[in-house]
Amino acid sequence: MQHHLPSDHFGPCSSPRQHGSLLKNKTVLVALMLGMLMILSFAIPVLVPFRQALAMYFRSVWWAILLGLTVGGIIDYYIPQEYFSFLLAKHQKRTILNAVGLGFLMSVCSHGILAIAVQLYKKGASTSAVIAFLLSSPWANLPITLMLIGFFGLTKALYIMFSAIIIALTTGWIYQLLEHHRLVETNSQTLDVTQDYSVLGDMKKRFRQYRFSGEQLKKDICGISSSSAALSNMVLWWILVGIGLASLAGAYIPQHFFHQYMGPTLGGMLVTLATATVIEVCSEGTAPLAFEIFRQTGALGNSLVFLMAGVATDYTEIGILWQNIGRKAACWLPAIAVPQIVFWGTIANIIF
Repeated sequence: MQHHLPSDHFGPCSSPRQHGSLLKNKTVLVALMLGMLMILSFAIPVLVPFRQALAMYFRSVWWAILLGLTVGGIIDYYIPQEYFSFLLAKHQKRTILNAVGLGFLMSVCSHGILAIAVQLYKKGASTSAVIAFLLSSPWANLPITLMLIGFFGLTKALYIMFSAIIIALTTGWIYQLLEHHRLVETNSQTLDVTQDYSVLGDMKKRFRQYRFSGEQLKKDICGISSSSAALSNMVLWWILVGIGLASLAGAYIPQHFFHQYMGPTLGGMLVTLATATVIEVCSEGTAPLAFEIFRQTGALGNSLVFLMAGVATDYTEIGILWQNIGRKAACWLPAIAVPQIVFWGTIANIIF
């Protein structure tokens, strides 16, 4: 009889990987480099803006990263692989709808959602479902929608959310075609699940078998921590690299550049696209800056591009997809999503 909810899994206080010494850990190395630059900034004045920008970014995203790793650990420890293979791995249009719906329920920013997306893939979700989930969650989830309403008003915020959902759905369905023709990597970890399999029935069975106790709670916490730690070794160093580069851009690119070159023209939109690629870090942190672009230029389409292009072009996302899914899946993302983002941005500039 099972005494905990997770599927067959390594021991809750053990890890299936050998991480090696700390000095060989990429996350530790990147963190040490950033820490050294912050320390040097107290002696080298030119580094002070970098330290301030880095501190601002960390204040904005630390909770989202921690939440993403924790949720990813919970998914790995508690949720059986069969669930994801059944709901997020079939080559059906409904699979992408499921992925986008799951993204809407998540209230985690773009870098926090990366850990969860990688965990979904590890659990058997298809490449197309992971991509749709990754695109939908940062800008189509409910809390961010409410935040955008506060900045842009109801109509403009709903347009942004609607655009994000359509882009996520369309991109997911295109990825399904690419998977069908073997043009992107497919998930070898997906399980074959029978059509009569019931997720709800299995959940009820597992809850009936679960026996709560202090010892079991300790094992559960230890297992979630182990899963979160293993996940952090795959994604956290990429996130730190992204934050570091974004801090350099925020510290040394003049603010007037954003307002002067981001007007409601094709050239302004391309500049916005390039800027979003460099400085996209967190949904909650990016939304105010996107509103500032709109306030200064009156170009809602440019704000939309700034919000959405970061997820589709940011080196952090691309790097994590490249490492955990494959180079084809990573390279197709900007090629498929960016034209759609520019299209919806252009329509926004015309309508609003």
